[in-house]
Amino acid sequence: MIKNILKKLNIDNNTPIVIGCSAGPDSMALLHMTKKELNNQIIVAHINHNLRKESIDEEKYLKEYCKDNNITFESTSIIIDKNKNIENEARKKRYNFYKEILNKYNTKYLLLAHHGDDLIETILMKIDRGSNLEGYAGIKEITYPNNYNNYYIIRPLLSITKEEIINYNKENNIKYFIDNSNYDTKYTRNRYRKNILPILKQENKNIHKSFYKYSKTLLEYDKYIKEETNNKITECYNKSSIDLNIFKKYHNFIQKQILYKLLSNIYNDKPNIIKEKHIISIINIINNKTPNLITNIPNNYIALKEYNKLYIKNNDYKNNDYKIEFNNITKLDDWIIEKIDKSDKDGNDICRLNSKEIKFPLYIRNKKNSDTIELKGSNKHKKVSDIFIEKKIPVSKRNKYPILIDSNNNILWIPNLKKTKFNAKKDEFYDIILRYNERKENNE
Repeated sequence: MIKNILKKLNIDNNTPIVIGCSAGPDSMALLHMTKKELNNQIIVAHINHNLRKESIDEEKYLKEYCKDNNITFESTSIIIDKNKNIENEARKKRYNFYKEILNKYNTKYLLLAHHGDDLIETILMKIDRGSNLEGYAGIKEITYPNNYNNYYIIRPLLSITKEEIINYNKENNIKYFIDNSNYDTKYTRNRYRKNILPILKQENKNIHKSFYKYSKTLLEYDKYIKEETNNKITECYNKSSIDLNIFKKYHNFIQKQILYKLLSNIYNDKPNIIKEKHIISIINIINNKTPNLITNIPNNYIALKEYNKLYIKNNDYKNNDYKIEFNNITKLDDWIIEKIDKSDKDGNDICRLNSKEIKFPLYIRNKKNSDTIELKGSNKHKKVSDIFIEKKIPVSKRNKYPILIDSNNNILWIPNLKKTKFNAKKDEFYDIILRYNERKENNE
């Protein structure tokens, strides 16, 4: 069984294999099978979680077992904060230790003893909590390297049951230890194990085979859909934003898969961060008729819709308060404002001022909520926020868009967008000319 799975990965006899082993019935059976079937160097990675007094005896026995069977033994002792989620904390520390041992022995192959009953429990919990297609498939027989882990996780026992493992241990006289916390129903998995799994097995003693086939089928579908999703991403995504004109043409299911994929890349494939509710919230702002919308997603990220573009970015777009004294030329981010000698142009990118009508020094700052301008040729005032909406300035740029003011806080000019009463026409008196330019990449 183990040899056939490893054969798929072209693992030769010179490659070390790391086995996560607790001294429980599942991992002891896996260790025995691996030693029996393979000639590779085997490294046992054991973690003492310090949650039970029996763990000292278990570690001691496993160490002796490995010594007697010429197996390399590595162990660590960890302390878990009981005020946190014990299962999640233990998992994080466990996998950190596995990474350490894999690196120490220069290998990328980790064997774990998850079995068919674990697969059923995991699938049921995923269905209950909600997930994506890959998540609903439960536990993978082989987890390939990704952005989060650079090694293979191989689970050779997924097609067999706990009962079969116990029988294997009896037949081969394998000693193992029982962790009584596996029966504590304060843990979700244990409630499924105690209350639901026996009913399923009563209905069908080979239910594990059905779940195993179900998992394999879902993973095949998932592989196909991921290929389609990657093709669609190349069409609608340009490394910074999604083109919503293209995105909205796709089936709703493919839309969700695109978002899952892009978010997975942002979160480096870390598990349990992206929930279905996050995907739905993004879809909702995409379909909303309001042109500029934001929704929060985990770890201080936002999904930001700006007209026909969608961005996923850090939630720092509002933190752009600045006030800079203008001295003939000012450069910031993607724009330049400079004083020039002359210009025949008269667009919104040019500002002509009469020095006698304004108070120096001049400043460039970002927008304030109360900002208004007085339009030239009338006594009417207009909100700067309304001008941004009319000119379709993306919401992420509005809070840092440059505004020219004098020392009396009069708004003199909204560069490239709107002139105020302070702007002189070409045939009027002026002694200052300013010009706005957008900075191009690698070009000042």
